[in-house]
Amino acid sequence: MSNKHGNLSINSDNIFPIIKKWLYSDHDIFYRELISNGCDAITKLKKLDLMGEYELPADYEPKIQILVNPEEKTLKFIDNGLGMTADEVEEYINQIAFSGATDFLEKYKDKASEEQIIGHFGLGFYSAFMVADAVHIDSLSYQKDAVPVHWECDGGTEFDMKDGAKTTVGTEITLFLNEDCLEFANEYRAKEVIEKYCSFMPTAIYLAKEHAEEEYETIPADEVTEKDKVIETIVEEAKFEEKENEDGTKEQVEVSPRTEKAKIVKRPVALNDTHPLWTKHPNDCTDEEYKTFYRKVFQDYKEPLFWIHLNMDYPFNLKGILYFPKINTEYDSIEGTIKLYNNQVFIADNIKEVIPEFLMLLKGVIDCPDLPLNVSRSALQNDGFVKKISDYITKKVADKLSGMCKTDKEAYEKYWDDISPFIKFGCLKDEKFCDKINDYILFKNLDDKYLTLPECLKVEEEKTDDNSSENIKNNSESSATSEQTDVPEHDEDEKDSRKPIYYVTDRQQQGQYINMFKEQGMDAVILDHNIDTSFITQLERRNEKIRFVRIDADLTDSMKEEVSEEELKESADTLTETFRKALNNENLKISVEKLKNAEISSVITLSEEGRRMQDMMKMYGMAGMDPSMFGGDQTLILNANNKLVTYILDNKDSEHVPMFCEQLYDLALLSNHPLSPDAMSKFVARSNQIMLLLAK
Repeated sequence: MSNKHGNLSINSDNIFPIIKKWLYSDHDIFYRELISNGCDAITKLKKLDLMGEYELPADYEPKIQILVNPEEKTLKFIDNGLGMTADEVEEYINQIAFSGATDFLEKYKDKASEEQIIGHFGLGFYSAFMVADAVHIDSLSYQKDAVPVHWECDGGTEFDMKDGAKTTVGTEITLFLNEDCLEFANEYRAKEVIEKYCSFMPTAIYLAKEHAEEEYETIPADEVTEKDKVIETIVEEAKFEEKENEDGTKEQVEVSPRTEKAKIVKRPVALNDTHPLWTKHPNDCTDEEYKTFYRKVFQDYKEPLFWIHLNMDYPFNLKGILYFPKINTEYDSIEGTIKLYNNQVFIADNIKEVIPEFLMLLKGVIDCPDLPLNVSRSALQNDGFVKKISDYITKKVADKLSGMCKTDKEAYEKYWDDISPFIKFGCLKDEKFCDKINDYILFKNLDDKYLTLPECLKVEEEKTDDNSSENIKNNSESSATSEQTDVPEHDEDEKDSRKPIYYVTDRQQQGQYINMFKEQGMDAVILDHNIDTSFITQLERRNEKIRFVRIDADLTDSMKEEVSEEELKESADTLTETFRKALNNENLKISVEKLKNAEISSVITLSEEGRRMQDMMKMYGMAGMDPSMFGGDQTLILNANNKLVTYILDNKDSEHVPMFCEQLYDLALLSNHPLSPDAMSKFVARSNQIMLLLAK
């Protein structure tokens, strides 16, 4: 071939500035592109061998070598794949493989930084120009009598091509790094990037410093192979010691046998695992292998709870492993990583268009060869095939969880506290997932027993004699109040038809209410995660026969003695006036009841609707707004059977009564929610005053 000088067929002098600056947001990705090109070349050569169109040498070892040279500021990528002829270099390199070149700049020059354009146009090789001032290619094709070719380009639109000197089949690409990218010729930086993108590529990858001195290692002589370069053989003769027998005679006993070792040139160690665990059949994988893989890939030394091995060939090819990690209880601290691969080539972490959003809380790998290595996010969003992949993954996760609940509920219960935020988040984000998992959501009750939603309803039905005991009355329905107040109207028939599931958000804080429930043989479930408010709202919407009610929303009829409204009206009027005056709060809602437990003096209640509104206000930064404007104001319930309440009622003019009223009110608040720092200081000081009164 005569020397050839020409222009790259790209129809624009501006293509290289765009490639250099905007091709990828992460410049280190050129490693992945060039290595995966080498893998492709090797795969194609092996296929030609299988088809009988080429015969591989008997000692053929497919591999990719990367040589870093920080002194000369170069980086080499060497593969022993099928190589290229001059005509193929002309076709694949000189004529950049994309259609519509004229439209290219118009379409991509302004948004190339956010669009992954290479996948559309086969520009993988050109990613080298993001970091290099010049690139050389030396290649020898597998074809009979092929002539080696040498190609070089300095990053402009001109190239030079001539006969080369390469003597082995394959391709060697040399990058002459620019001053801003010399880090990529550092051996440790190169290793870091290769492990990031190429840890599981199907061809062995070796990294070395060019012209480095040979390193050596010593191995048993019988482990030497034909590929090993033996420097010397080291023989250690057997060692003997004299031993005295019982009869007094002495003999020589061998204490260490003769050994023969070989000093060899250190064997190169591949940086990647060419047969990652997800490529194997689940039946061929052990628990220890799954755990080891998890530790290696995610650097997480806490054991995963369990995992799902995805293995699908039809209607699309998809393999992978999803791990359920042991997570913290706070929803904000959950952070997962799902690594997406294409034929063992790393694409990216957490591509939400492919992986359902709620699965981002997990850790795992998914390999789908049918996905392009690079594709725009907007294309993914509108791709029906991608949606099918996402739906399949969702189904497999739901099947695994529901199957575990059915067949191994004990293990499922053991994991529940760790996986429940993930499942609840999944239910909020994915309707299909929620449909499948609805009956396998667990609720832990006051006795730490786990119940499904159907079991919760069954328990309520068994413990309820009639509808009246199933319903929580509104504050406006209290049997004795000093005045009528405006509250939001509800369709009571509709409300009564829904079965309540009582819940607790803080076992310590709501301890008094829990005790009152237990005294009446009632149960509640623990919902103490900050995702639960949104979750139960969604469950109510999807399950119209139920409603969730926090145990401090009001007192059920089973906790009260049956008395007429008239019987307590006078007491209610007196106590309301006394407490409002003592607390300097004319708007305070007060209800008087005769509770079965005489030891309880007072209770604060807040309607479920009002409390949820307060939670929502906090979520949206409106905590300072008055909840009463939404019908969420609290009610102080006083127990007419309690001695302290009756003392206040009978001694309303006593000088100590205001102090007792304040103390009783704070005690009720304390069992409902924490006091403010100022209120707590006053409560402590008042407690000391009351003790002083008793001491006199």
